Formats: sequence, structure tokens, C-alpha cells
Amino acid sequence: MFKFFSIIIFCLFSLIQLSYGEILKKFKVIGNERVSKQTIINFTDSDINQDIFSKDLDLILKKLYETTFFEDVSLNFAEGILKITVSEYPIIQQIIINGIKAQNQVDTLKSSILLKEKNPYNKTFVKQDLQNMLTILKSSGFYFAQIEVNEQINDNNTVNIIYDIERGDKALIKEIKFIGDKKFKDRKLHSIITTEENKFWKFISRGKYLDAKRINLDKRLLKNFYLNKGYYEVNIENAYTQILDKKNFSLVFKIDAGKKFIFNDLNFILPDDFDKDKFNDVTRVFKELKNSTYSYKKIEKILDEIDKISIQENYEFIDATVKEKIIDDYKINFTFFIKESEKFYVERVNIFGNNVTQEEFIRNQLIVDEGDPFNVLLHNKSLNNLKSKGIFGSAESKIRDGSENGQKIIDITITEKPTGEISAGAGYGSSGSTLSFGIRENNFNGKGINLNTNLSITEESIRGMFAYTHPNFAYSDRSLTTSLQSTVTDKEKDYGYKSSLNSISLGTGYEQYKDLYFYPSISISGESLTTTANASANYKKQEGSYFDTLFNYSITYDKRNSRYQPTDGFKSTWLQNLPILADNSTILNGYAITSYKEIIDDMVFTAGFYSRAINSIGDKDVRVSKRLFIPKTKLHGFEPGKVGPKDGSDYVGGNYITTFNTSTTVPYLLQTLETVDLKLFFDAANVWGVDYSSSVDDSNKIRSAFGAAVEVLTPIGPLSFSLSQPITKAAGDKTETFRFQLGTTF
Repeated sequence: MFKFFSIIIFCLFSLIQLSYGEILKKFKVIGNERVSKQTIINFTDSDINQDIFSKDLDLILKKLYETTFFEDVSLNFAEGILKITVSEYPIIQQIIINGIKAQNQVDTLKSSILLKEKNPYNKTFVKQDLQNMLTILKSSGFYFAQIEVNEQINDNNTVNIIYDIERGDKALIKEIKFIGDKKFKDRKLHSIITTEENKFWKFISRGKYLDAKRINLDKRLLKNFYLNKGYYEVNIENAYTQILDKKNFSLVFKIDAGKKFIFNDLNFILPDDFDKDKFNDVTRVFKELKNSTYSYKKIEKILDEIDKISIQENYEFIDATVKEKIIDDYKINFTFFIKESEKFYVERVNIFGNNVTQEEFIRNQLIVDEGDPFNVLLHNKSLNNLKSKGIFGSAESKIRDGSENGQKIIDITITEKPTGEISAGAGYGSSGSTLSFGIRENNFNGKGINLNTNLSITEESIRGMFAYTHPNFAYSDRSLTTSLQSTVTDKEKDYGYKSSLNSISLGTGYEQYKDLYFYPSISISGESLTTTANASANYKKQEGSYFDTLFNYSITYDKRNSRYQPTDGFKSTWLQNLPILADNSTILNGYAITSYKEIIDDMVFTAGFYSRAINSIGDKDVRVSKRLFIPKTKLHGFEPGKVGPKDGSDYVGGNYITTFNTSTTVPYLLQTLETVDLKLFFDAANVWGVDYSSSVDDSNKIRSAFGAAVEVLTPIGPLSFSLSQPITKAAGDKTETFRFQLGTTF
């Protein structure tokens, strides 16, 4: 009995001791060699005469380990003296990579790893560094690469890290197959994924290499595609490879699309103290979605509305969960539970994995930052913002307890991916041949800045362009774009004139209201116009040099469900080019609208209207190089540039253009041909107006044609050809029954 009471008294005494702190009188640091005593003391965030409790010792130990300077740390606190014993990591003297000769590739690998020269050698990072290096090698096609790591210990407590790399042969995708209940043709599914089949001319493309991360990305892209088409229960069952020979693989995607679903009843449940009237916009969206085809993007639209309300109404601590229920085998009921989340504030946000991207750029994408109330919805939106930039392979977060109650620390880990692109292309068709080459960097200087340069060559023109775009200039949430362009148009053979145009522009762009975008810019250009003896008298009259300073703007209302291959909604754009200072002042006005509607799977009906008008201010005529021609994509059945007003034998274009176009894909014809799509179209257009001569017929007559277009995915690239039948035309127009275009990328 006495022993029992002794144990109880000892435990109570221990608990009493733990509940009271002891005053810190002195620090004692042992074992440090490179890190100074004062630096280690600073790491503890503790001061002399501070009360130290048991939990404080745990926090100090945690902070010292988080510095990554120490391999081992121990604490002893007695009689007011805090004794800190450390064992420092050795310093990395050199990182040596064997097996790769190209220095730029060595630099790329070094930039991907966490361990750096002149930094502490923390062995826990080695496994992650190996994975990062293997990921880069595999993305370049070296799927069977192997890496061995060795340490070379030096005398001065430094170490050399040696990576011996055996890359092996590059693994190439020779063929891509889609099997199962896939609903859509192979040609459509090929356009969704990023992996490509290897062809001998694809000497630039990286998509031809076997890359596990790229294949997983393709699986996600395919699943999102089917979800947005209404296939709620889609399952991309597998994506596996078959070895054809020692370096060529067959990539197979097995798809079970299942049934198509529609939205049924949608409602939400709010906390008792929330005002339901504040959520009227959500209710409106619910009514719009009732009985419409299920789409994951439409669910995101609902969550975006809830996000907007939480910001406007200052609902700082809010979360939303979704409950789904299938009824009648093809309908889905959705209930959104909106609730108050745990109330805490963000003490700190740590960013990990950004070896290239600057932390400032990453933090600019965060809606919830240090010091803010933690809002689950807005935090998830921050992660989506990062993912949408296209420069990160992944963005994940972990939330842990902060230093005080009611505070949390958010750890965000990103995986960077290559952001440089090189592209080349070629095309040949009935209207001529084209060559193009481009270089693009999407994360210049680690700030998300976009650099784009390209060169395109046709039989009549050479065009070069360099553009710089800052996505968030001066933290204004507005992009800043500047570009340099040079275009040489040689029509001496047909029309007797040649134009050389050089221009520079500065502009911005931003979303003024939801889905309403404003793009203003100022451009300065110089043009030289020369003529030959074959030119008409009116062309010769305009020979000379011209200088223009223009204010340009466009207003776009974009309600499409996707910017790439939209199937619903519309896009409407109004634009103007206004002269500020010009040798020959003209005003360009334009309007275009295109609407999309998917009637059944992959049968998309499109209707569009397009117009342009250019007029001179004063008594001068519109320059020949600025006169308007109907774009060749807007009028089938006629030779491009060979309709409208004629001055002798020259087609001179007009001051006005209007076009009306309708088309529809027809998925159920030629259904057994996986690489072939059929489209039916009707085009109507007019180009008229000649301001420089009253003797030239302004050719004010509607041209129209209907026909069918076939698009084929061939082994050497996409082939498109059309058969057209003109319905109405003017006397001087040149018709074209057959048109084809063959193009590919390298």
C-alpha cells in the first residue's frame, strides 16, 4: 500500500513540475563547427529570462532540425541552463554527374535536385533527388535509365556526391491504341492526349518518348474529357505498354465510358445563421443545369459561385462538400453542404519544390496567404490557380498545427516540369505551301513570364514575331504584352507590288467583368510599299513609305465551355484600330460572333458571323496593303483572294467584308473509319467597296457555297480536303471545287 501511494505522489509531483516553467538563464552550445553559437541560439527563437516549459523544448528541437544544418540534436535543460548539443551535416563540396556529356543536360539535372554544392549534405534528400533526376531522364525518352549514388568523404568534413548514370536506349512510342467502350473515334481521342506516335520527321517532339508521368497526365485528360461529355461513371481502366522490340512500345488505353448522365435535382444546405438570399446566384445556376448533360466543369461553375459569395459576404471560414445520388439509372441528384469550417488563421505558408520558379510568383497565385483566415474553398482554388499555369506537374498541400492554438502552417509542394517548347510545322495544299518554326518559354526567369518567337513562310510572305507577356504586371492582375513583328508580302508576280511592314506594340489584357475581357494596345509601325511596271496606276500612286501610330482595342465576351474545341456557348468580339499619328489615317472596325452547340455526342453545330470595315479619314485612299480580303477559312468554293472588286485583272479587295458560316460534324457517317471525320458546311460572304476609283465595280454581291469536308489523321499528319459547290457568285469571281491541306508538326 505504501509503495502504491509513493508512485501516485511521484506522478503528481512530476505533473506539477511539468505545469510550471523554469527561467532560462544561459545557453550552452556544444559540437558546432561551421554554424556559430549565436546563429544556433537565434534558431531557437528563445530569450534569456524566458519561462521554458516542456512543450517549448519540443518546439526548439523541431526548429533546429527544420534548419537542415544538423544531423543530430539533443537538449538538456537544468538549473536554468539550456545545453544544446549538435552534430552538423558535412558540407557538399562537389556534385559530380558521370555518364552525360552535354553540359546543358548536366545543368538541368543539377537544377532539379534539392542537394546543392556548398550546402549541408542531408541524406534524407537523396531519394527524392534520384526520383527527380529519373523523372527528367524518362521525360527525355531514357525510360530504362539507372543511377547509382556514391559518396566521397573529404578530410575537412566535406563530401563529394557522385551520380553515375547509365541512360540506355531511348524508349519510343511506335503506336497508340484506344480499346473498349470508347464512344468516340481514335482521331478525337488522339487530339486529347499529349503523347504522340514516333515518326521519322518528329525530331523535335518530346511527346514521342515513353514517359510514365505523361501517360498518367493523358489518363487524367481522357477522364476529364469523358466527364465533361456526361459520362459520369467513366473508367480509364488501364494505360499499359507492350514492348514491340528493344526500344519501341505500343501504348494502349482501355476505356469504359458507360452511360451518359444528366443533372436532376440540385440543392444546398446552409448553416442556420446563413442568409439564403445571399445564395440566389447559386440557385439560378441550379435551375440552368436541371436536365442538362452532366459535366464536371458545370460542378466547378457552382463552386466558383460559392467562392464568389464567400468573398463578397465575408464568410471567412466556409467549406463545401458534395453528395451525389444516382436515380433512374441516368440522372444524378446533387446536394451541396455548405458549412462553417474549423476557425483558424494561417501562421505561415512554406513553398517546397520550386527549383526554378521564384517563390514570389507562386505566392501571387495564392488567395489564402499568411495572416488570412483559412478558407477551405479558397485554399483549393489557390492550388487550382497553380495547376492552371501550365508550368507545374503537380501542386499539393499539407496543413499542420502552428506555434499557437488557432493557427496552422500550410506546406505547399510543387513539382516543376519543362517549360520550354520548340515547334516546327509544314503544310501543303491547293492554296500553297507553308513552313513554320517557333520557340516558346512559359516560365522565363522563374516568374511565369511567357516568351514566344516564331517564323512562318508562305509562297507570298515571310512573317517573324517576338512577344513578351508578363501575366501579372506590377501585381495589377493584368497582363502586359510587348511584341515585335516584321512581315514581307511579295505580290509582284500577280499584282506588281511588294510591302515590307515592321511594327512594335505594347498592350495589356484583363477580365473586366465575369467572362468579359478588355484588350487595349498601342502599336507603332513603318511600311515600305514598292511597285513594278506590272502594277496598276492606282497601285503605283500609293508607292512610298508610311508611318502609323495606332490605338487598338478589343472587347470579348466569352461564354464557351472550353477554349479548345468548344461544344457549347459562344464568343463575341468587337474591335477597333484608331489612328493617333499616321501618314494615311484609316479606321478599322470589326465584329465577330461564333456559337457552338453539341446536338449529340461529337455532333457539334457551329454558326458564326464575321464583319470588317476600313475607311480612310480625309481625302486619301486606304492603302493597298490594308484593303480587306475574305479569309480563306470563311468562304469555300472560291479561290482565296480571287473574289470581289477587280481593277483590270487585279483583285484589289474591298472596304467592307461580311461572312456567315454554318457547319456541323457528322459522327455517324463513316463510323467504322477511326481516323476519319466528316463535316458539312454552308458559307456566305461578301466583299465590296472601292474608295480610290469610281470606275471600278465595287462587286457588291453575296457569294455562297455548300459542301462537305473530310479530315483524316494520316501517318504523315492531318489531311483535310473539301468538295464545294458554289451557289451564287459575281461575274469575275474564280471558283474552286476542290481544296486540300496536309500539315504536320516535327
